[in-house]
Amino acid sequence: MCRENERLRREVERLGGEVAERDRRIAEGEKRIAELERELARARLNSTNSSKPPSSDGLAGQSRPRGRPCGRRKGRRKAGGQPGHAGHHRPMVEPERVDRVVAVVPERCGHCGHGLSAPPEQAGSAGDVHRHQVFEVPAVRALVTEHQCHRLACPACGKSTRAEIPPEARRQTGARLTALVAHLTVCCRMPRRVLRDVLEQALGIRLGLGTIQSCWEQASEAVAGPCGELERRLCREPWLSIDETGWRTNGAKRFLWAFAAAQYAVYVVARTRGSELLVRVLGAVFEGILCSDRFSGYLKYHKGRAQFCWAHLKRNILGVLEFTKRTGTERFCRDALAQHARLFRLWRRFQGGGMDRGELAVRSIPIQKRLLALAGAHLDDADRQVANLARALFEHSGRLFTFLEAAGVEPTNNRAERTLRTGVQWRKICFGNRSAAGELATARLLTVSETCRIQNRNKLDYLAEAIANHRKGLPVQSLFPTA
Repeated sequence: MCRENERLRREVERLGGEVAERDRRIAEGEKRIAELERELARARLNSTNSSKPPSSDGLAGQSRPRGRPCGRRKGRRKAGGQPGHAGHHRPMVEPERVDRVVAVVPERCGHCGHGLSAPPEQAGSAGDVHRHQVFEVPAVRALVTEHQCHRLACPACGKSTRAEIPPEARRQTGARLTALVAHLTVCCRMPRRVLRDVLEQALGIRLGLGTIQSCWEQASEAVAGPCGELERRLCREPWLSIDETGWRTNGAKRFLWAFAAAQYAVYVVARTRGSELLVRVLGAVFEGILCSDRFSGYLKYHKGRAQFCWAHLKRNILGVLEFTKRTGTERFCRDALAQHARLFRLWRRFQGGGMDRGELAVRSIPIQKRLLALAGAHLDDADRQVANLARALFEHSGRLFTFLEAAGVEPTNNRAERTLRTGVQWRKICFGNRSAAGELATARLLTVSETCRIQNRNKLDYLAEAIANHRKGLPVQSLFPTA
């Protein structure tokens, strides 16, 4: 009997060890599964559920959903404009702007077939003349100016002197051609080799890659003064929208910063993404409203009034909602998104003129209270992501609703992101710069391009005038808008 009990005891100990070993393996497996799920969730992040840029969709992560949502059937409407839609047409140019008029008369009657052979000036018009305008590009040839510098003999000393080339003509490319090279490079994001072919095929101008680069650098030098003036005025703006993206110089990491004001934009290529760049550009303290995402560099620099981007916050909430398996987390995300939708319905109505700013502020108070209560209830949530979002809503609530009372301030940072768009497209084509001078030229020409777009100026005309004045030693027109 004792022997049997001993055997059973050893069997129980063995089985207990096996159970403990299996529990350990199960715990390790569950931990590994959780790690793999987190890695999978990170890999599936895209521009709709995180702060990743749209350019990273596809190769860097799961493609963003396109087309109709799941379960939604195709409607019966045909593609294109619907009945009753006000069409958009190219407006007719004024008669004095027309270069050539061609009178077209019918040869035969469209009803009985009788010949109508009278000349246009003698034909009796039965109603208004239908005008149809055709736009054409004439064959363009470059205007070549040859400066012949003569040598004249002095009647006093008998020695000869050769005339010098005028300062504005010492370059082999005129001011407008130089401006065109800069315009096509920056505004049209055209690579230099493609630009060389376009100039040769369209204008009959054969320029080497070195000459094209020289034109680019000349344009940069010409607008150095106006761009410097805009950068110095940034610190005095009532509000600024700021964003940054990656850049490269000879393969080294750089950052392209965009500072968007109401009437102009300034770009800076810098080595750092930290707050020291903000101190250099805006000074130790910026007294206006800083509009941005919740990047730590802005939080460290600016302690005053700010507006955080609701679009970034919404994408973060969507990211948590998409990958969560907890009912409480899902409820928090859906409640937050519902309040976000109500807030933006008010904002769109305000933008459309359906209410004034005072009514907007009053009607948003219940939404603010609900969001604050929702955040307060989840500050210590077991889900770390929910707790982080709740803390952001709770601690930065004052910086999320500045747009309700400050004129010109928007609830998202879309203004700065749109400003960066040209730079991002250019980066994907040119792959960055090769020198510090190239960084300066990039920042200056992007500044001119975006500022002219905001102010509805002709970019090519401004660049041509700036280059011509710079070559003559004359002041270059300011980019700062006049009252």
